[in-house]
Amino acid sequence: MSPNLNTYYADLHVHIGATSEGRPVKISASRNLTFEAIAREAADRKGIDLIGIIDAQSPGVLADIDRLIAQGEMEELPQGGIRYKNTTILLGSEIEIKPSGKGTAHVLCYMPSLEAMKRFSQWMSAHMRNIHLSTQRIYVEAEQLQQEVAAYGGVFVPAHIFTPHKSIYGSCTDRMEEVLDMQLIDAVEVGLSADRDMAARISELDSFPLLTNSDAHSLSKIGREYNAFAMAEPNFAEWCKVLRKQEGRSIVSNYGLNPRLGKYHRTTCGNGHFLLEGNHSSGEHLSHPCPTCGSKVVVGGVYDRIASIADRGVEAAVRPDQTPYVHQVPLEYLPGVGPSTMRKMLQQFGTEMNILHRASMDDLRAVVGDKIASLIHAARTGTLELRSGGGGTYGGVMNKQD
Repeated sequence: MSPNLNTYYADLHVHIGATSEGRPVKISASRNLTFEAIAREAADRKGIDLIGIIDAQSPGVLADIDRLIAQGEMEELPQGGIRYKNTTILLGSEIEIKPSGKGTAHVLCYMPSLEAMKRFSQWMSAHMRNIHLSTQRIYVEAEQLQQEVAAYGGVFVPAHIFTPHKSIYGSCTDRMEEVLDMQLIDAVEVGLSADRDMAARISELDSFPLLTNSDAHSLSKIGREYNAFAMAEPNFAEWCKVLRKQEGRSIVSNYGLNPRLGKYHRTTCGNGHFLLEGNHSSGEHLSHPCPTCGSKVVVGGVYDRIASIADRGVEAAVRPDQTPYVHQVPLEYLPGVGPSTMRKMLQQFGTEMNILHRASMDDLRAVVGDKIASLIHAARTGTLELRSGGGGTYGGVMNKQD
């Protein structure tokens, strides 16, 4: 890494549950997820340097941002992004597309400035039924949306590309090139139930940087997946250089859940009980009901979906860009790491990023004892024993009772 570059941690997909006045934004997200609360959580507890707050196109959210800047709580950076303490906020929007003759998918659009987001919001309001809410469908062709994002100097990223609901490969198409302008895609977000090696089975993804983000719907889920970037400073312009591999900027590593922990890793019955073999699609009805619960509904799994559309076998699946992908388990998943234990560690080490990346084993043992320190070490190194998720139920860390 160049001497003028540092490593910064980034989670670029966090939803807003409500405005400061209590108006809903992301219906399925916690109402505690206001713009200000997300910034505070990212800076004070998580230790995340670059946070992408989605749903910033909502007029109520834009009013909150204006107020916070006017009060001096935050400031807009000349190189893009909004600064709060040691954390920079990138303004994004998750949008639903439905290309002609295809299924639906979600995409992430990031703007370089507050003014650009305001203009983007105004443009979208003419093509969307409710600009105040998150993840609304836009009634223009996907390529037109991409062109609009590019015209504002924005960044376009297909979201959680493999999940069975509302994603490019999970519910829209077998090939991304059929629905999007590949020249106007800046990166792709892998999603919680997949990783680099699974994405490597699809060759059309080779040229795109992979991002691992939390898609957080509550404060505690911020940072459950994140990225490490080599940058001079955490801001929008530097992030663009990272995605384009300019001037030594790069993705240092991805930190993602082991895919087995994702709630759509394997194909199951509608209640997540019956592990199905073969090529099944979400929403399909089984001829024989699940022996455990009687469900006849199929919930597709990412692993099985990728196997059905891959143009590479498992052994041949090697991306040209072998950015390290670390299967790291969030601290809250670890047995024995409850609220009191977290308080102890945060009092000693400051932030979760410090606990996960900077605290030595000796220091951890001194605060939480050998057992939990060993679990944290296993979480860092991807050596925990896990049980698989599916059917909408997350996997988990095995304990003595599992």
